[in-house]
Amino acid sequence: MEKRVMTATKHRRGLAVTAALLGGALVLTACGGDDGDDKNAGKDGKGDGKSEAAANARASGAEIGIHPKNGSDNVGINKDVKVAVKGGKLTTVTMTAVKDGAAVEGEISDDKSSWVPSGALQRATEYRIEAVAEDSDGRETTNNSTFTTVSQSNSFIGYFTPEDGSTVGVGMPVSINFDKPIKNKKAVQSAIEVNSTGGQEIVGHWFNDKRLDFRPEKYWKSGSKVDVKMALDGVEGSEGVKGVQDRSFSFTVGRSQVSTVDAKTYQMTVVRDGKTLRTIPISAGAAESPTWNGQMVISEKFKETRMNGATVGFTDDDGKGEYDIPDVPHAMRLSTSGTFIHGNYWGAPFGSGNASHGCVGLADVKGANDASTDGAWFFKESLIGDVVIVKNSQDKVIAPDNGLNGWNVDWAAWKAGSAV
Repeated sequence: MEKRVMTATKHRRGLAVTAALLGGALVLTACGGDDGDDKNAGKDGKGDGKSEAAANARASGAEIGIHPKNGSDNVGINKDVKVAVKGGKLTTVTMTAVKDGAAVEGEISDDKSSWVPSGALQRATEYRIEAVAEDSDGRETTNNSTFTTVSQSNSFIGYFTPEDGSTVGVGMPVSINFDKPIKNKKAVQSAIEVNSTGGQEIVGHWFNDKRLDFRPEKYWKSGSKVDVKMALDGVEGSEGVKGVQDRSFSFTVGRSQVSTVDAKTYQMTVVRDGKTLRTIPISAGAAESPTWNGQMVISEKFKETRMNGATVGFTDDDGKGEYDIPDVPHAMRLSTSGTFIHGNYWGAPFGSGNASHGCVGLADVKGANDASTDGAWFFKESLIGDVVIVKNSQDKVIAPDNGLNGWNVDWAAWKAGSAV
């Protein structure tokens, strides 16, 4: 009967250690000759385990764990990736995108027991992690994992305004627009926290399944700071579609400025912190194209911008825009549908009539470089988030979701639109 013995060569011991670390369940058997004098062979022709024990004694005592496991998919891009070690210390961890080899930055903890990426990963990307650790005797072990992050079709994000670190007017809401329809509105809204140093109650309101705005009952208090935390990572927005954001942002509320346009008297009164700064002659929308009534919030500012009537439905018989002005000065957006308050250099009956296609016009000059004009002054004195109220126009009140204009919803109805 042929005897089978365990050989303890350095080469095979290395294989056994590597297999134990990477495969776990793989068992290596070594075939020898028919040398019956092997002192490690038992009476039944099998090794007594002493060589195997010697090999195992040389294996590292460090055990590396990688999350997610090899082969995982739909992995989150924020907090789902971590490397940890027991019985040793990490020496190196490398993480790369499989497709192009781009390295992912990360940091080993001070005690060398763990590693995490420094920032968010990309969606729909295959990554590979290779980690090395050693035990107290300096014996190394390795582990690796290849996985794929969540696809864009299985995830959602929210685009928010205002910008992080900005200073805004008292009318600026927190507005979040999601890139996928949200069915589990309660879960998503519950994962978003909005707090103000002004001590005001802040409530979220869903305009539709993609837009969620937050505001207090009355305008923000001047000088307050608003903090927003979006803990959406892993939150299921709809079946099979999870959030991938885990971020915070904040903004500061500046002085209070509310300007009231009276379309009947053709005047605008600018009030800051309760005091009238200036009364300015204006020209609002003509009878056939009146300006919306209601509370509107400045959402964008442009020193100059192009305005083409075709983009907002004002066309002639040939389908061309009734107007096309390439350099409208000092323009500030009040609605998504194209309502602006802006400078006008081509002529209008400021203070005596309404002649526009729905915007509020102020006297200005071509080139937007004369600081003495009403248009230039108002542009300079205005912040994104300032409120412009239009009254006595022949049109109806603007829809609250046409721009950042949720202030046109009374508080009871606003709270009724909350999912929590």
